[in-house]
Amino acid sequence: MGPGTASASWGLQLGVALVFLLASGCQGLSHEGWLLLALKSQMIDSYHHLDNWNPKDPSPCAWSGVNCSSSSSSSRLAVVSLNVSNMNLSGTVGPGIGGLTELTSLDLSFNEFSGAIPPDIGNCSKLVLLNLNNNNFDGTIPPELGKLAMLTGCNLCNNRLHGPIPDEIGNMSSLQDLVGYSNNLSGSIPHSNKLEGPLPKEIGRLGLMTDLILWGNQLSGPLPPEIGNCTNLRTIALYDNDLVGPIPATIGNITYLEKLYLYRNSINGTIPSEIGKLSFAEEVDFSENFLTGGIPKELGNIPGLYLLYLFQNQLTGFIPSELCGLRNLSKLDLSINSLTGPIPAGFQYMTKLIQLQLFNNMLSGDIPPRFGIYSRLWVVDFSNNNITGQIPRDLCRQSNLILLNLGSNKLTGNIPHRITSCKSLVQLRLSDNSLTGSFSTDLCNLVNLTTIELARNKFNGPIPPQIGNCNALQRLNLANNYFTSELPREIGKLSKLVVFNISSNRLGGSIPLEIFNCTTLQRLDLSQNSFEGSLPNEVGRLPQLELLSFADNRLSGQMPPILGKLSHLTALQIGGNQFSGGIPKELGLLSSLQIAMNLSYNNLSGNIPSELGSLALLESLFLNNNNLTGEIPDTFVNLSSLLQLNVSYNNLTGTLPPVPLFDNMVVTSFIGNRGLCGGQLGKCGSESPSSSQASDSVSRPMGKIIAIIAAIIGGVSLILIAILLHHMRKPLETVAPLQDKQILSAGSNIPVSAKDAYTFQELVSATNNFDDSCVIGRGACGTVYKAVLKPGQIIAVKKLASNREGSNTDNSFRAEIMTLGKIRHRNIVKLYGFIYHQGANLLLYEYMPRGSLGELLHGESSSSLDWETRFTIALGAAEGLSYLHHDCKPRIIHRDIKSNNILLDDNFEAHVGDFGLAKVIDMPVSKSMSAIAGSYGYIAPEYAYTMKVTEKSDIYSYGVVLLELLTGRAPVQPIELGGDLVTWAKNYIRDNSLGPGIFDSNLDLEDKAVVDHMIEVLKIALLCSNLSPGSELPQGASRVTLLHRTSHTRQRSDHYQSTMAAEEAGSRDPHVVLFPFLARGHIPAFLRLAGLLHELRPGITVTLVSTARILDSISLPPTNPPIRLHALPFAPADHGLPPGADSLADLHFFNAMLVVEWGVCVEVARGNMESSVVAMGAVADAVGTVMGETEKGGEMRRKAEVIARAMAAAWEGPRGSSAVSLEGFLGCVEI
Repeated sequence: MGPGTASASWGLQLGVALVFLLASGCQGLSHEGWLLLALKSQMIDSYHHLDNWNPKDPSPCAWSGVNCSSSSSSSRLAVVSLNVSNMNLSGTVGPGIGGLTELTSLDLSFNEFSGAIPPDIGNCSKLVLLNLNNNNFDGTIPPELGKLAMLTGCNLCNNRLHGPIPDEIGNMSSLQDLVGYSNNLSGSIPHSNKLEGPLPKEIGRLGLMTDLILWGNQLSGPLPPEIGNCTNLRTIALYDNDLVGPIPATIGNITYLEKLYLYRNSINGTIPSEIGKLSFAEEVDFSENFLTGGIPKELGNIPGLYLLYLFQNQLTGFIPSELCGLRNLSKLDLSINSLTGPIPAGFQYMTKLIQLQLFNNMLSGDIPPRFGIYSRLWVVDFSNNNITGQIPRDLCRQSNLILLNLGSNKLTGNIPHRITSCKSLVQLRLSDNSLTGSFSTDLCNLVNLTTIELARNKFNGPIPPQIGNCNALQRLNLANNYFTSELPREIGKLSKLVVFNISSNRLGGSIPLEIFNCTTLQRLDLSQNSFEGSLPNEVGRLPQLELLSFADNRLSGQMPPILGKLSHLTALQIGGNQFSGGIPKELGLLSSLQIAMNLSYNNLSGNIPSELGSLALLESLFLNNNNLTGEIPDTFVNLSSLLQLNVSYNNLTGTLPPVPLFDNMVVTSFIGNRGLCGGQLGKCGSESPSSSQASDSVSRPMGKIIAIIAAIIGGVSLILIAILLHHMRKPLETVAPLQDKQILSAGSNIPVSAKDAYTFQELVSATNNFDDSCVIGRGACGTVYKAVLKPGQIIAVKKLASNREGSNTDNSFRAEIMTLGKIRHRNIVKLYGFIYHQGANLLLYEYMPRGSLGELLHGESSSSLDWETRFTIALGAAEGLSYLHHDCKPRIIHRDIKSNNILLDDNFEAHVGDFGLAKVIDMPVSKSMSAIAGSYGYIAPEYAYTMKVTEKSDIYSYGVVLLELLTGRAPVQPIELGGDLVTWAKNYIRDNSLGPGIFDSNLDLEDKAVVDHMIEVLKIALLCSNLSPGSELPQGASRVTLLHRTSHTRQRSDHYQSTMAAEEAGSRDPHVVLFPFLARGHIPAFLRLAGLLHELRPGITVTLVSTARILDSISLPPTNPPIRLHALPFAPADHGLPPGADSLADLHFFNAMLVVEWGVCVEVARGNMESSVVAMGAVADAVGTVMGETEKGGEMRRKAEVIARAMAAAWEGPRGSSAVSLEGFLGCVEI
């Protein structure tokens, strides 16, 4: 908008205001009322929230959102508060706002207002609270806001503001909270604030400010030293900006500071010693900057410090021993620096420490021997250092250790018994040390273990058959050791195995057929052993294989043609064996083969199949040292990506095909083939380097030596490539594209016929050369465009980033294709095909005209979906997710469920999409524990530690989506509200109880049936997002069942009302039975529940069933009818628990169901039996899963059944009573 346009706009608004003000001189409405009407004239009120703003009223004080009070200068009522938040208003805010001079509170948040923030707000000199957050305001922050000297709270977050923070903000001397952070929203959701420029030094005048929250902007320049004048600050959140320069020493003046977040900036210099003055600090995070120098010992002066993250800087020197005095420190991450010296011995005595990450430094010395005795360690990562000595034996003494990574050090000795028997362990990474001993059979009993990495050590002996007991194992890397004997057949029981590397050992015998039962394998490396026999056809059972290596063994027989069915292969290494016969032409079907095909040093004969010319992605091909005959096929011209070729020492003849690569290759790649000619080999018919080796004194043995050297060089190159792929995640760029007309399908059923196959150029044209005007979504893996190919034919094209940017896009591309191509379900987005062109990967999807659920709920043009539509969307998404979890073979874990990945068709039918993360984790060494798949706000904190991705990861994320549908809120919440939607919801219920106030105000909350139904769905959402470590979440099928049941409940709500009326007319009231038998301390909670039941349903009968000893201690409140007591004939020992229930701890897992069980009791009181059955179904599903999958599952179920049978035998309730069943009888223990 140009200056002239802006001036005209303001002039128009001032003119409108003037008309209203002139009218006020001859009408009864007050001056402020006309100002408000002038503001309304600039707004769009689609939902008629402001319809009662009537010019005929004498005063605006009764209008929606308006609050009045007596003026300080006169007795008249003045407008002191204007709150129109969450009213779906749009339009602009006019200058008339400045005329409301008595305003103390202005709240325009959570609307769609656009345009600039009117500078006239600066005239509201009495303003105390200003909330403009979550709109579409653009432009800069007006400097006139600096005139608001009484302002204590200013929230501008989630708009489109840009430019610098004005210096005048320093005049807001009363300011306590300045919030302007961004949520980094993507896709068509509006971008949040992008404030630029430095923090003004005038910010130091805000001496009363308590919270400075401006993360996720583009703030630059240094932190002004004047920030130290803000001595009342409790939170500084400036992360994810472009700040530079040092941390000012004056930061130490903010003595009451609790949270200091400066991570992900470009801050340099040293950490000031004054940081030690922050005696109230709890969390300090300076990670991912350019800090230098040492870690100040003064950090040890902060007694309440809970979290200290300094990872990924350039820090040097020793770790100060003063940190050992931080008795409350739980999380310490100093990784990816240049720290030296030993690990401080005092760390082993820090009792609160659960996470200690020191990897990628230059630490030396031994690990303190008492580590783990006093600490409940969860995560220990000391990898990539120079640590010596032995592994402390007590690291897992507290049985909490989840991840242990000591790889790439200089450790010696055996793995301690307490490590190999640590039942909580999920990942064990000890590669690249000098550890000795045998493979402990104790490891085979760890049911949670997903990763064992012992490569490049000195382990010996056989691999025990008990390895088959590691049911959860996904990665098993035992390469470069001294393991002997045969490979145990029990390996075939590892149904979840993804990576298996046993290369460079001393194993022999035949390859066990059972290994080919591991159908989830993606990498299988048995190279450099002494395996014998043939390569069985069963290798074709491994459809997910990406790397297959049997190189340098003693395998013989013919290569099985079924290898051609391994369509995911990127590398095939079977050189250095004794294979004979021809090269199967089926190898030409391996269209994904890219890294290498090595068939060298075998006894292969016959012609080179022309079909190998179809391997357009192949970069390295080794066929040397065989007995191949005939010509090099002309189809090799199509090998446009080829970087290396070696066909030396065969019996090939004929002219070299005109492959450009051949002109730049050394002659040694062709020698040993007397009949080859052309190119560098000389003209055919003349003596060539290949046919005149005798005259050139190049003997065949010498040629072999040269070929061997060339092969070694090539092999080393391949190893380096593999290391780069695995660790650096940066694959080689493909030299040339596939043919543009080539379109690859992800499965045989993809509905794109040959005549509908699209070229890259056609997609370029349909998207205006991938112009931003065609963008309909953006994500971590790429951008989605709307492509109109012909009238009535629209598809969505997802363009993944170039391979030059790393392998994340390549992995997501492969995962989406191979997964989505097999799926056919009404609630899953259809994939039509894909195209590869010059490093660009294009996915062709079914087009969803309604966009994503995230856009509809939180986007720029968000629409108010009614509850019926929202529930239909929730049910459809649950159906799609259930299909992935239960009906796909193998099962599929989405790993990035969020509202932006739930797409909607014209009928608002939900379709789950974006499978960029739909594959088993291939865990690289990540820079921090936050490197886990998924989107912020949707990841359960427990999984950020366990790194164990199961269906429960998806279910937690689905629970967040349900909460979005119910509350209308985004998954990421302000820090002061808990930071995420799950925490906000639980805090709200804790503070306000379970009621309609938690739901989206845009829904019809006057309809009791709607609210009741939403409460039922809320219970399911809370159950899905339960974070208790011992709890289990409802599986996909039961989740769908629960939603169907809630729908059924709602449909019958009128029936329930009539049923309740009939009961009150003559039938008996419901009867609730509670079982408070765990301890006397729980009795008050049960009595409060009993009181609530009577309030909800006068006349209800409540019976407490427990032991006589506990019931004798109860003082009952007066109720009508009175609360009944029933004593069970149990022995008084052990808190009255019946035989078989040995410990209270055995029963604590029921606590995960508290919220649902509370709902059961309340619904019974309401007479809503069907609803109580639904809630009880959730309890039964969850408890059944817990008892079926936990280590003590069988024992816990046995004890629970003993208790249930004893109760059933001891108590005979009235016929028709509604007793809580086995799965819920402990539910109301800790309310």
